[in-house]
Parts: sequence; C-alpha cells; structure tokens
Amino acid sequence: MSSPSEKALHLLRYLPRVSLKNLSPNPYFKKKGHKVGQYRPREKINKSNRERQRFWPVGYEGGYIPFYLKIPVENYYQNHKYRRQYPPLTLFQLQLMIDTKAVNPEEPIDLTTICNTNYYRIDPKFNHFGVNLIDEGINEFKAKVNIEVQYAKEPVIAAIERNGGVITTAYYDINSVFALHRPMDFFQKGEPIPKRMLPPEDAIEYYTDPKNRGYLADPQKVEEERQILAQKYGYQLADHSRNPIMNIRKDPRQVFFGLEPGWVVNLKDKQILAPTDPDLIQYYRD
Repeated sequence: MSSPSEKALHLLRYLPRVSLKNLSPNPYFKKKGHKVGQYRPREKINKSNRERQRFWPVGYEGGYIPFYLKIPVENYYQNHKYRRQYPPLTLFQLQLMIDTKAVNPEEPIDLTTICNTNYYRIDPKFNHFGVNLIDEGINEFKAKVNIEVQYAKEPVIAAIERNGGVITTAYYDINSVFALHRPMDFFQKGEPIPKRMLPPEDAIEYYTDPKNRGYLADPQKVEEERQILAQKYGYQLADHSRNPIMNIRKDPRQVFFGLEPGWVVNLKDKQILAPTDPDLIQYYRD
C-alpha cells in the first residue's frame, strides 16, 4: 500500500456511499443578499404577471392538457382534430348571392362558384371539406338552381326542388378541396388537375343514399325519392327534359366543370394541356 492510489481505494472501500441522507450543506457557502434599503437593479425585480398586465386566456386551467381532454367520459371529443368539418351556408345567404349577381343561377353552382363570391370562405387546413347547406331563410329562398354541396338535410333538399331546382351532395378529398376553393392559385402552380378520390368508409352510406341525393346513388332511385319528397311536402316537380342546365352533373372522378383530371391549365398562354401517355390516361380514368 505504498502508492497513493492504493491508499485512496482502500479508504473508499470502508467509507459510506453518498446519498441524500449523509449530504450536508457547504458551511463555507454564503448567499449574497440585499441589505434593507439597498437599491435593487431593474433586471432583478421579479414582477408578477398581473403587474405586467399579462393574463391567462379565458378557460385556462393551468398545465398543458386542455380541460376537454382531461375528462375521459366525454367520448364525443375523441379524434376531434381529424373530423371533417362542413362550414354552414344558409339559404338566405345563397339567395343574397343570387340577388346581388355574385352567383349566376343559369349555370351549375359548386364549391368553386360559392367561394369565388367572397361571401363564403373555407380553410382546408382546418379540415374544412365543403359546404353544409342549412335551412335558415328557407321561406325567402325562391331561386331555381342546379347546386352541388357536400351536406344537406331533407328540408333543404325540398326547398331546392320545390322551386324547380336540382341538388346533389358530393364528396371531395382534401386535395380536391384545396384546388376548388382557390382555383387561380392552383392553376398558377402548373400542376395537373387531380382526380377526385372516393369517399371514406364512414361517408359511403351517405353519398350512396338517394334520399340524400348522393352523387353515387342510382339515378332511377333518386328520381323515385324526388317523387316521394314532393308528395310529402305537397309540391309539383319541374320537368327538366327541356332544360339542359339542370341535367349537368360531374363525373365521380371530376373536380371542375368542363375540365378532366390530368389536364394542365396554362394561364399565361391560355391553353389546356392534356396527357398523351396511355398510362397517365388510364390512371386518371380509373
């Protein structure tokens, strides 16, 4: 045990382990405090949030978890961030758009037509998937239109068909909604028009139901439901055989009226470029 390292190891072998029980404060450490009446620098003054006029937002309870996620019994909040949202559009607003000539009732109306009026706005970043047409102003609505929305209930469908119009409920995936709500921004990118995806599993039943005027429903069954709804609400259906505007429909894969998926719109040269590769043509048709 001649070397200092061996002596140190022999000493550590019999010393107790360091733990919270045998720790003690350093007797030579002195905390510097402020004397009574001494000037304190401004940067060392600790003001509270209330003194600095900083208040917590309304509903804040402290912590990082919102109150609607703390309570496990509220099951209707499950996956609320991923649900599809449909901002409402009233029949009164639609009539106002027609009266102010922001919307032409002589042409088919879809999501692009409604968003171009600047009276109605959606933001796909917040999971907005289209228009929910509601029955507010149902007695003031007198227009005859061929309109395509994403969600509508029975009184709204009856109000449209009572005036001799046609309504269709159609689904658009989020990429199609990005292209539809701002078509000029989409065309300036020089990207091909995407093909519309089919509805997800939880929306198939709605868009294949003829009572909802789904775009995937059988046309014969839709006509039967139109007759049943007319008898229920007591009005006569209009004859659309002589009105070609009321018979215009989109293909289930089509996004814009008059433009096919895969086409590129050149705004500078005012040209439309169609794909020529057989594989691309087959892809956009399937």
